[in-house]
Amino acid sequence: MPDGEHLSPAERGRRGEAIAAQALEAHGYRIIEHNWRCESGEIDIVACDGETWVFVEVKTRSSEAYGSPEEAVTQSKQTRLLNAATAYLAAHELDDVAWRVDVVAIMLGEGGKVRRLAIYQDAVRADG
Repeated sequence: MPDGEHLSPAERGRRGEAIAAQALEAHGYRIIEHNWRCESGEIDIVACDGETWVFVEVKTRSSEAYGSPEEAVTQSKQTRLLNAATAYLAAHELDDVAWRVDVVAIMLGEGGKVRRLAIYQDAVRADG
């Protein structure tokens, strides 16, 4: 397995999403869908945490040369995530369900091993 710095951005993203899905399942989430796309953007992972629908953004980095994974969730990215989440709910006729947007931040180290993983629940809010 190449280390995190020798993965292409797409490979690093796929690896991060697989790691995130395992971590979320270990925390009791039920994974519904991966990489759901719409005009507003993409939702990396759609899951349920109990009765709450969760739209998960996964950010994976192998170094902090361009900032931490958390810093990559910019205000414009947050707006796209909220728009994609509401599009998903509408497309699946999920009216009046509880939902939130979580962020999973992953730092990969040597050998592609996870150096740090953090799950931020309700990380992106429409009310700012």
